[in-house]
Amino acid sequence: MKPTLLILAAGMASRYGSMKQIDGFGPHGETIIDYSIHDAIRAGFGKISFIIREEFLDSFKAIFEPKLAGRIETDYVFQNFDLKPFGIDKTIERAKPWGTAHAVLAARNQVKENFCVINADDYYGYDAFEKMAKFLTTEADDTHYALIGYQIDKTLSDYGSVSRGVCEVNAQGNMTEVNERTEVYFTDGGKVAYKDSTGEHPLPNDTRVSMNFWGFTPAVFDQSVSMFREFVDANEANPKAEFFIPLVADKLIKSGTASFKVIPTASKWFGVTYKEDKPIVQKSISELVENGTYPANLWS
Repeated sequence: MKPTLLILAAGMASRYGSMKQIDGFGPHGETIIDYSIHDAIRAGFGKISFIIREEFLDSFKAIFEPKLAGRIETDYVFQNFDLKPFGIDKTIERAKPWGTAHAVLAARNQVKENFCVINADDYYGYDAFEKMAKFLTTEADDTHYALIGYQIDKTLSDYGSVSRGVCEVNAQGNMTEVNERTEVYFTDGGKVAYKDSTGEHPLPNDTRVSMNFWGFTPAVFDQSVSMFREFVDANEANPKAEFFIPLVADKLIKSGTASFKVIPTASKWFGVTYKEDKPIVQKSISELVENGTYPANLWS
């Protein structure tokens, strides 16, 4: 069975100022999602599931269904604030949903095949989709998941420091933990370093980092729903707490429930957080079109 691509697109993009998930970056107004879907189809994925807020539905259908009709199956998963489907009889007032792992759980009744998860506003590159599709169709099982490990020097900005989840990888190629480094940057000599309360620390340029590109089987839904219930109980009074995928991965690893293979890729990653990122992303996509990675009109 072909794997499914879950696209996390329910965020409100408050720092960007508008719905960056459907903003145009390509030469014919292509979104970043368009390039991910194009790569996923080529890599052998069989379905696209958009995880969105219900009020986004008409906009997403209008943008993507005319392009994708006859190319790949699509469906829509709604992430909302209702906790009752997860066995939680509470109403908790929040400004935002409960995070990326909660978004994945929202798909538990619609996704029955192996799947991967990506961010809507990140460009990942074809190599990552090809390698993840191969893993999901030939290696994945209910105790063996994966994430794409990007080279840290291919994820950094020339304009300042960023946060990155630095992966610790054992001799078997599996992740043992992810350490969030909140201030990672290029030094004057083009090397990579991060800064914390104890000072500056070098990192090898080929250090692997997680950019939220994960591969699972449907077993992860049952494995993580109890974690979500516990998280809600512990964070009922914290309106900014979010149930992130790395939290689930960490608990699965430490409990011995599942391992996570770190699949290396040499692809360059780029993404958009602020309006100021838009011209940089447009330039990066333009270069990919110019070098023949993508056609100028992606869906012609």
